[in-house]
Amino acid sequence: MVLEDNDSELLEKHNIFVTTLEKLWNWGRSHSFWPLSYGCNCCPIEMMASGANRFDIARYGYEVFRASPRQADLLLVAGPISLKMKPVVERLYAQMPEPKWVLAMGNCAISGGPFKDGYSILPGVDSILEVDVYVPGCPPRPEALFYGLLELKKKVEKL
Repeated sequence: MVLEDNDSELLEKHNIFVTTLEKLWNWGRSHSFWPLSYGCNCCPIEMMASGANRFDIARYGYEVFRASPRQADLLLVAGPISLKMKPVVERLYAQMPEPKWVLAMGNCAISGGPFKDGYSILPGVDSILEVDVYVPGCPPRPEALFYGLLELKKKVEKL
């Protein structure tokens, strides 16, 4: 059966959807991130505030913060990474199942922030991991984190 432009009523009446299995999986993945959080200094306070009732990250479906990397698909890096913590963050990322994403939250996670000249702070998480979304700010507000998560959602839907 060949559908033409005037057959849109037929599609609406019978609720027919045509897509690929991969697009369906990516749609599901983009609407249910399970973040694993790594935080240091002030950015994690804003990340925790995003889960509180004032901002409510649950309305986006991302409230299931995981304590185990084996159950997470999004690494939320908030704050600076010291050289001592570098192997730990790399191990956590390696233990996450595929597909996995990284969101860098705050100037410290993006570029080292005000600590970038210190001998013990990495110049950004992108020096050890591939970052999908950057959320700038010092510290970024919960709304900025939501915007970053929605941008990641768009990116995953397009895969």
